[in-house]
Amino acid sequence: MSTSTAVAKLPFRNKLAYGLGSIAFGIKDHGFNTFLMLYYNQIVGLPAAWVGTAIMISMLFDAVVDPLIGHSSDRLRSRWGRRHPFMYASAIPIAVAFYLLWNPPAAEWMGQMGQMAWLLATSIAVRIAIALYEIPSATLMAEFTNDYDERTSLATYRSLFFAIGMVGMGVIALKVFLVPTAEQPVGQLNAAGYTQYALAAAGIMLFSVLISTWGTHSRIPTLLVPDKPSGSGYAELWRGLKTILSDSTYASVLLFALFFSIVGGLATGLGVYVNTFFWRLNSEHLASIAGATGLGVILALVVVQLSKRFGKKETVIVLVFIALLSSVIPLSLGLMGLMPKEIPALLNWLLVKNILLVTCMLAAIILSASMAADVSEHFQLKTGKRMEGLIFAAFVMVMKAVSGVGVFLSGLVLAFVKFPEKATPETVDPAIVHQLVVIFVIGITSFCVFSLIALSFYPITRAKHRQMLADLEARKLGESQLATATVSA
Repeated sequence: MSTSTAVAKLPFRNKLAYGLGSIAFGIKDHGFNTFLMLYYNQIVGLPAAWVGTAIMISMLFDAVVDPLIGHSSDRLRSRWGRRHPFMYASAIPIAVAFYLLWNPPAAEWMGQMGQMAWLLATSIAVRIAIALYEIPSATLMAEFTNDYDERTSLATYRSLFFAIGMVGMGVIALKVFLVPTAEQPVGQLNAAGYTQYALAAAGIMLFSVLISTWGTHSRIPTLLVPDKPSGSGYAELWRGLKTILSDSTYASVLLFALFFSIVGGLATGLGVYVNTFFWRLNSEHLASIAGATGLGVILALVVVQLSKRFGKKETVIVLVFIALLSSVIPLSLGLMGLMPKEIPALLNWLLVKNILLVTCMLAAIILSASMAADVSEHFQLKTGKRMEGLIFAAFVMVMKAVSGVGVFLSGLVLAFVKFPEKATPETVDPAIVHQLVVIFVIGITSFCVFSLIALSFYPITRAKHRQMLADLEARKLGESQLATATVSA
């Protein structure tokens, strides 16, 4: 029989440590979403479609590897529990793979096809290494506690440090490493700065994962200890995947996360092109925007608390609408020539837009992760098994679609409009930039609508979750009484 001593409330030190590891995921996502297409397309010189294709292929590897990692962690039995061995093992591969990603050999050595192969191999390595940490770590949310609001608290810590990794590394990169030079006045196109950026990012990722894993190590004795698995691991994996992916409750939150993550991927993947070539911002302006979005992180932590009054699903729906409006209104006004031309006034508009967007995206991520954790009791009632590893393997894979499908679609859009490689704001045809922005607005709008449609089918409320816990407790009591009667007989 499965046993656990999960508590309703976790100590602050454990929550802090639990969230800290998401800095690595935030740095990885920021690099993939914001700089990877720009770096390999405009600095290395690979066609945008190639870059997008490499990222999409690496995501297909995710689709195979992530469920295997989740399922393997469900089945593992060790003195360090089921999740922590994977988390410890991920730290060094994450750092090494991320550093190598940003340091491809020169084209003179291996040609463009060789550089494409390097991008593909290292991006796959980064994704697998991150999955080794992120999937088991995310799974712990459902094991640490079964409290409806405490899970939102844990998701908040994870998302807070995820945002710190994204925003903090973005500011550091643009303020310290990707700075203008005499040869390259546009800092984000400064090739030399990317090696230093990669080294700093890799070091921070390494230590955040190790400290987080060690900081939650003391909770291992309190975690779920299911019965020893029986039968073929692969057969059980296949049955588990069929169970969770065919379930309408889980599919609703999973598809929401997918579509809304694509919105984030487009907003960052194409957003850096829009900021550089449409708004004509330099690295100093981008650093100011990145720094100001820290306010969005703080606001997200406040907004999440609204779910205690209005419910998780209802709060997320409002957040998606605000994210959509804050994204498309400034761009639509810009296309019509109604945005300010002067940088100070324009920058103020974009600061407000980014703060709103970060607030809504982060708060929605927090609540959707908490909603995914709530599905674990739904499956336990339905199947009699705990499948957190598979549940969060699929969810984390979908969240990584931010840097997969989003970047892939960004590459397709750039190829469609025939955006030139190694361009500068002064040399790009304004008609190409205009077309890029129009497609960007249409894409953001479409995927926001898709995410809302998917979320409309999610049925778990606070009252329903409370009832699920009561039903599980009644089932456990019944099984205990039956076992006692059997022994007595």
